[in-house]
This record gives sequence, C-alpha cells and structure tokens, in this order.
Amino acid sequence: MNTSLRLAIAALLCVTAVGCAKKATKVAPPSGGDRTEQATTDRSSDTGAYTEASLNSDSCLRQRVIYFDLDKTEIKSEFQAQIACHSKFIRQFPNYHVTLEGNADERGSREYNLGLGERRGNAVQSALSSAGAPGTQLNVVSYGEERPTCKDHNEECWSKNRRVEIVYTKN
Repeated sequence: MNTSLRLAIAALLCVTAVGCAKKATKVAPPSGGDRTEQATTDRSSDTGAYTEASLNSDSCLRQRVIYFDLDKTEIKSEFQAQIACHSKFIRQFPNYHVTLEGNADERGSREYNLGLGERRGNAVQSALSSAGAPGTQLNVVSYGEERPTCKDHNEECWSKNRRVEIVYTKN
C-alpha cells in the first residue's frame, strides 16, 4: 500500500474516532451475548488522551469484537471508528499487548476455518497498524471454528461466530 493511501486511511479513521468519542452508544459485551447496555464515554477522551481506566470505561474501547461477512476478511465500515480508538490506546500504552483472536463459523473444513480466522486477524492487525498502532504490540491467533460464542445452526448464530476478538494483556 502506498504512503498516500495509508495517510488517507489514517485520516479517515481519526475523523471517525472523533465522532465515536463524543456520543453514547449501545455496546455488545465482549462475551458476544445478546445483552446490550448504555455506555458513557470516558472524560479522558474529550482531551484526546486515554488513561488505563479508559480500557473498561470508554464506550469505543469497550467494543472489542469485529464481525465479518461469510467467507470475507474485509473490515466493515461500521468498525473503522473502533479500530481508530484501539489504535490510539495501543500507541499511548506500550505496556499493553494485544492478541487478535480470529474466528469462523462452523461451515467449511477445520483447515479452511483456521486459515480464515488467521486472515481475519491479519486484516484487523493491518488496519490497526495503518492507523498507527505499533506492530510489536500486536499478535494474531486463529481459533477457526473451535471457540463459537453461539452453538445454534442458523445464520443469526453463525454471524456471531465470524469475528475477531481484541484481547489486551498488560506486561
């Protein structure tokens, strides 16, 4: 990807992040359940800087799951603000490492789903890196179909299993 395209993507992500930080949104819990709750933004977001507490209080940072379409690895536009928020936090806190856990639904072979989960994780890693997150803090793991959040056999359930989970670890 050339430099001007990367800069354009980074600028778009930054503009989108500003919109994310100023409004309350409904947030799906990291467990992938159906329950939603009203979240408030962390005051530190108004100043442009995060604190470590922001990881659990900022509405944008609490969104740690990125969903994908069937057999796709492209990140949907609705997740761009989330990518920008996480990238900004990762840049500000080099003592945190992030594992990007790629997952797939049960359709397809085990090998295909492991590869698809890895490609999805790599897509999120690339987006975070393009937005400024240091690659040294990012790690991709694929679980394929092995860790479903929903075990029914229908499209609604499968769509919840096609995801990348963002997992923070403090060193």
